[in-house]
Amino acid sequence: MARNKPIPRSQRISFNRAEKISRNSPGAKDDVKNLSVGIMDMDSAIMYYFNEVIKPDVEVNEEKVKVPCIYASPERWLSISKQGYLRDKKRKIIVPLIVFKRTGMSRDDQMPIDKLDANDPKINYSFQKKFTQHNRYDKFSVLQNITPGREYYNVAMPDYVQLTYEFTIWTSYIDQMNQIVEKINYSDGAYWGEPGKMRFRTRIDSFSDSSQIDGERLIKTTFSMTLNGYLVPEVFNNKTTTQKFLTPKKIVLKESADTTIVDKTGKVVLAPNSATDDGSSNTKDIFSINISNGLVFEEGTGVTLSNNGSSFDGSSPLTQEFSIGQSVGTSDNVQFNSLTASSVQVGTGTTVIEDGNISSSAGTFQITGSTIVTGSLNVSGSVEVTGSLIADISVTQVTTKSIDFSGGSNEFGDSSDDSHEFTGSVDITGSLKLNGYSVDEISNDTSLTDASQTALVTEYVLANTTLSSSISTDDTAYLRKNFYKASAGISGSSTASFTAVTASAPTGLTSTSENDFVFFVNGQYMEHDAISIEQKNSTEFLLKVDTDSIGYELESDDEILGIGKFNS
Repeated sequence: MARNKPIPRSQRISFNRAEKISRNSPGAKDDVKNLSVGIMDMDSAIMYYFNEVIKPDVEVNEEKVKVPCIYASPERWLSISKQGYLRDKKRKIIVPLIVFKRTGMSRDDQMPIDKLDANDPKINYSFQKKFTQHNRYDKFSVLQNITPGREYYNVAMPDYVQLTYEFTIWTSYIDQMNQIVEKINYSDGAYWGEPGKMRFRTRIDSFSDSSQIDGERLIKTTFSMTLNGYLVPEVFNNKTTTQKFLTPKKIVLKESADTTIVDKTGKVVLAPNSATDDGSSNTKDIFSINISNGLVFEEGTGVTLSNNGSSFDGSSPLTQEFSIGQSVGTSDNVQFNSLTASSVQVGTGTTVIEDGNISSSAGTFQITGSTIVTGSLNVSGSVEVTGSLIADISVTQVTTKSIDFSGGSNEFGDSSDDSHEFTGSVDITGSLKLNGYSVDEISNDTSLTDASQTALVTEYVLANTTLSSSISTDDTAYLRKNFYKASAGISGSSTASFTAVTASAPTGLTSTSENDFVFFVNGQYMEHDAISIEQKNSTEFLLKVDTDSIGYELESDDEILGIGKFNS
């Protein structure tokens, strides 16, 4: 029988058994399963939570009916999108029903995880298996100085993701829909999943009413949900993501060493394959090393050395002190002939001098002494001068202006549309000119004997002259008349009669017309441009209505009220 020749040891590839899919060793069974979480687990968690926790149901004919929840395949979802509902094999609309579909997946940026290397993750979750038969602790182990071994399992860090789902609910009645929505909304923010397995936190967005009436009455509600999940593959690059590690049960120390051991003073106390009782024969000072080409530091611009140009070869200590021409501490006075920088900060961050700009966080920049500006000075804010402002030429571009002349005269504005406001009292000595007319007096003379053309009269003068002398008693009585009358009857469809007489206007006043009256029909105002009045005789007053203009006709039971200059 032919047999394969064994591979030479130099060509054999060493591997870590913990990285393999199966971690079973001869005589010991590893019953810890490899951890894996996939997209299907998150879909199953939603399905389980709906069917076993929320348990949506509705009442049909006084009987509780469970609402089925199904995951829509692409073909089924396409059919639902075209028809707006789902039918069974007998072409009957299925209600009540909950259908959902996964719409997308994105990385959860709120929980960033760096595995350093996806092919060989270096960041893991670690947990310990408390007891196994293989790690039992008995009297024999105590006699042999054997401590219980511990089993550790490392699980690679997952990728945190956000999955989005779209749900559609159909019922026959609004009351049924309310029962389902209330249960689903109450579970918002909970961790969905099967007990003993992975659970995922969910967030439900707003519910949208999409009810329709198309042949059959359907109550439809849609909502979206976001699930915060995580992905851990069972195997990646032929390596399991769950690794097993065992602690040693017994540590044996011997005098011979496989590596060089150095004490705290830097001396080799035990070299490889050496065995001594006191360690003196194999002690060596590893820091006592001399180099052929020494390290040399030399002075540069502005920097001096205490041992300039001295070579350090390791045979003896060498101290080098670096110094500059002056002290540069925070409390020192530092001097430079010139300074070039993009910006200079003066003080505790209050004043910053940049190229073409000086700013202050305090809001003010104070200059003590004289300031000479050889170029132009542009000020975007206000300028306050407590002393004198001397200028050869002053040009001001503003919306308003005030010019002081040497003789004391002032000019406000430059056009008639300028507005000037004064708050308080204005004391004017002299005359006041308005559009070319001079006013030099405000008169309180009720006799008006001066007959001045430059004096303004007061309210007192008007009250004691014009009103009292020019208006007669008859004029006052006519102006104050305001009586109301109700119609006595309706003639035809456009004329209303009143038992009333209009007041006559005194000589000098405008004759009485329809403008001196206001009429209402059934409490509604009647437009003046659609009415006219006529005093038919000594007792009868007529109101005539233009029915085309006013938009309606008068009826016999209409109540028409007139208010105006009637004789009482």
